[in-house]
Amino acid sequence: MRVTHVITRLIVGGAQENTIASVLGLRQKPGLEVDLISGPSVGPEGSLEPALAGFPGLLTVLPELVRPIHPWRDGLAWRRLTRIFRLRRPDIVHTHSGKAGFLGRLAAARAGVPTIVHTIHGPSFGRFQNRAANLLFTAAERRAGRVTAHFVVVAAAMADQYLAAGIGRPDQYSRIPSGFVLDPFLAASNDPAARARLGLAPDDFVVGKIARLFKLKGHEDLFAVAPELVRQNPRIKFLLVGDGAWSARFRALARALRLDDHFVFTGLVPPSAVPGLVGVMDALAHLSSREGLPRALPQALAAARPVVAYDCDGAREVCIENETGFLLPPGDRAGLRERLLRLAADPELRNRLGRRGRELVRVQFDIHRMIDDLHRLYLRLAPRPL
Repeated sequence: MRVTHVITRLIVGGAQENTIASVLGLRQKPGLEVDLISGPSVGPEGSLEPALAGFPGLLTVLPELVRPIHPWRDGLAWRRLTRIFRLRRPDIVHTHSGKAGFLGRLAAARAGVPTIVHTIHGPSFGRFQNRAANLLFTAAERRAGRVTAHFVVVAAAMADQYLAAGIGRPDQYSRIPSGFVLDPFLAASNDPAARARLGLAPDDFVVGKIARLFKLKGHEDLFAVAPELVRQNPRIKFLLVGDGAWSARFRALARALRLDDHFVFTGLVPPSAVPGLVGVMDALAHLSSREGLPRALPQALAAARPVVAYDCDGAREVCIENETGFLLPPGDRAGLRERLLRLAADPELRNRLGRRGRELVRVQFDIHRMIDDLHRLYLRLAPRPL
């Protein structure tokens, strides 16, 4: 059985790491031939394309497949995808992300691909954008949904939102959490030498945040509460992992608040460096306004680090109130300040929440479980027996 995955771009990010892990893992399954199509990966977010360099022929890059709406390029991308599908004749086309999900599914239907699957890593519509954009993207998802045989969701919240918008039927959805290699996070330690390299003292209370430095990721709320947090606990430091278009803005904000000594910016780091950075954190804050189920949350929990998260999309499925961390209404800065101060003052609370989080993640987020679940889904949907 031939399976072709399609994604808009392979920048450093959760959906992209999920897709690469899925493609590489599924290639190990007997009877499966798996390849990947992506648009170009450019910008400050970095690229994961080098991870596929050792697999000749696996990745096809389509220059026309770009993230912004661009009618001329979008039309070219749709036509090129249609030609590729007709040439390769995949049994299943499995799409990821908004643009590739829309164009890829319509092209697969046009080319006569027997089975079309789409993974919803995060919502294309919601309160994070204006009414006109929501109308456009909801209409696009409904159109593509009509040719979709099955939806994979990384969180049950995604299925709820799409079903409420009239996209698909309940029996067309499967929840398959975004698994990852657990061992590096299970082994992550609070290494004093690693802290020293980052300018962190052994007795600092380190609040970590793993996200692109861009809108909708909630960095503004962390900066808003930082002055009061530091006033009440001068040992609090903030470790911001990632890069993005708003990097200069946030660095300038740290200086304007006279908190340059309390904010540490790692810049862009490869996924392999993330476990070591999580290890030096005492807690993780995730404050996004748009996510499916952010990988940063289970990654922190795998390292037994408690989390504080806004109740956005699938966050509540791993950030369980007073069990693995604290779940707050989006924008609740007072609650964010209070929970972080409580965690800073109570090591036993941190340990209790972290231990329970690790137990939950071990069961649900092992990468082998994700690959096996996808493989079983393909076998169920396969247009012909292997």
